[in-house]
Amino acid sequence: MTVSDLKLRIFRQIDSLEKNRLEEFYGLLLNYINGQKDISDWDKLTVSQKQGILDAIDEIDSGKGVSNKTVLDKFRKKYSNA
Repeated sequence: MTVSDLKLRIFRQIDSLEKNRLEEFYGLLLNYINGQKDISDWDKLTVSQKQGILDAIDEIDSGKGVSNKTVLDKFRKKYSNA
């Protein structure tokens, strides 16, 4: 597959997305691009910030986390009539 073929295939898949899925994809794409620019952000965090992130990871690993879908469903329901 050539680069042009790949770009066309990606474009067609993106072009077929519904608005909400397109917005989600755009957010993922920005996160990916921005994440590639500077991977040294961890070094810029304070000790307290790093510990907070590590504590959150431990909570998720121990099953205390809430899924993204659950949170989004809750807020979509809450603000659907706003």
